[in-house]
Formats: sequence, structure tokens, C-alpha cells
Amino acid sequence: VVSGLGKGVTISSMGRLLQACGLRVTAIKIDPYLNVDAGTMSPFEHGEVFVLDDGGETDLDLGNYERFLNVHLTQDHNITTGKIYRHVILKERRGDYLGKTVQ
Repeated sequence: VVSGLGKGVTISSMGRLLQACGLRVTAIKIDPYLNVDAGTMSPFEHGEVFVLDDGGETDLDLGNYERFLNVHLTQDHNITTGKIYRHVILKERRGDYLGKTVQ
């Protein structure tokens, strides 16, 4: 998928149409980045950072989702590969996998 083509606005618009049909809508953004969040990413490469009410630093798409859909999103609505890796590594370090190989 290519960045900067208006996917966030398009998805927000589709969500708004679904709301107009009486459906309840929320949004989740999934990014393949190894970064945990967008807070330390270059705005020249990735665009502006949008800060959610709970302090989560995400890309601007989540801001579009909130405004278009009139929903309250949290940092849990933004998933990155970095967040998943961090979660798995913390569990491994705590011993949650009981010495098994994590693959």
C-alpha cells in the first residue's frame, strides 16, 4: 500500500456512510512499522503526529477517524509491529512462556 493517497480520509468517509445506515463504527489502524508509535518517526517521512486524549502518539489517520466518525479512540486503536514485538518480549522476559522457544 502506498502512503499519502488519502486512505485515512477514504476509510473515514466509508465509516461515515455506514453510520448513516444506522451501524455503529470504530476504527483500528494497523501499521507494519517496528516503531512502537509514531512519536519518534520523522514527520518528513511519515507525516504529522496526532496525539490522542490518552497520550497515544499516532499518525494523522486516527485524527481523521475521530473527527469524521465522532468517536473517541485510544492508543489501543493503533497497532504496530513494534508494539506486538515489545509485548511478546516483555512476556518472554517475565518467564510467561515457561522456558519454551518463542517463534
